[in-house]
Amino acid sequence: MAAVPHLSPASSPTLSKRRRNHSSRRLSILSASPNNDLRVNAINGFPSDHHSLSLRVAFQGSHGAYSEFAAKTAIPNCTTLPCPTFSDAISAVENGAADRAVLPVESTMEGTALRNYDHLLRRDLRIAQEISLFVHYCLLAMPGVRTTELRRVISHPMALAHCGRALSQLGLLREPVEDTAGAVQMLRSRRLLDTAAIASPRAAVLYGLDVLADGLQDASWNVTRFLLLSKPLAAAAPVAGKAKTSMVIAHRGGSMMVLLKVLSAFSSRNINLAKLEVNNPSIEGQGPVMVMDVRGMGTLRAFPHVIYVDFEGSTEDSRVREAIEEIEGFSVFVRILGCYAADSNVYDLH
Repeated sequence: MAAVPHLSPASSPTLSKRRRNHSSRRLSILSASPNNDLRVNAINGFPSDHHSLSLRVAFQGSHGAYSEFAAKTAIPNCTTLPCPTFSDAISAVENGAADRAVLPVESTMEGTALRNYDHLLRRDLRIAQEISLFVHYCLLAMPGVRTTELRRVISHPMALAHCGRALSQLGLLREPVEDTAGAVQMLRSRRLLDTAAIASPRAAVLYGLDVLADGLQDASWNVTRFLLLSKPLAAAAPVAGKAKTSMVIAHRGGSMMVLLKVLSAFSSRNINLAKLEVNNPSIEGQGPVMVMDVRGMGTLRAFPHVIYVDFEGSTEDSRVREAIEEIEGFSVFVRILGCYAADSNVYDLH
């Protein structure tokens, strides 16, 4: 079987140096308790929420999923709640079973193809926090199993796609499952000796598996941004430090003229944009974008396209309020998705 030259061992100095050059933050070692509850001792340089011991965070997947690591990075020592789907994670917050839901929304390899913004638009939750993680894929197998004994590999479809070149060289059959941690759980519970899973190095520690290959992803710079969602607060606390605000703008005519007006509203007030994206599903022959009108008795409204905007600043800032009022004057619908502390760091699970 041919070797895979671009894979690097877990202790690769090249990989570590590259990540330091991108100002990543590293997590301290994670450990697993007997009931598989992940514990994070501390996060270097990241201020933890002093209420973290009592917060419950719902995520899609099984213990050891990247979404769970994102939750533990953002809120150390929180209690995590695995859910079958993203919608279930959001429902857990709505019905009081959880205080937060964590959703992956953007990836450097997939852009916004994750489309979990649709879940956010259809429900009455607010963005409470953002966190970005290196998504570092490993080839995991049962203890003692060698690479030459493998016949297939299981993982989330996106993980399989992200590791396409390496898997082609290894010659393994690819079988998609619900999530990366679920693949590891299946591997362990069924004691599959001819099968490998693609997941994080921390999932290997959590489930006691061997890491046969490290750095399996095609692109070394593979980052996913996650959002933590909460119920709307009657009186939100002021954002500590640098603030970021997310909003969605809906309209029914051509998007270019509205886009230019949005840019003008922010640039004339020297407000920096962090994200500007037009979601126009009609280009791909799909249906309209459904957005909940949180001011209109929670009804869903349909729009042919919407604009997502992230910008620097708080809704308490007079310049920001003026920009929003100007945009409301020429748009059909505007909704603030959240005002939260900006975090430009990228955290590494290594």
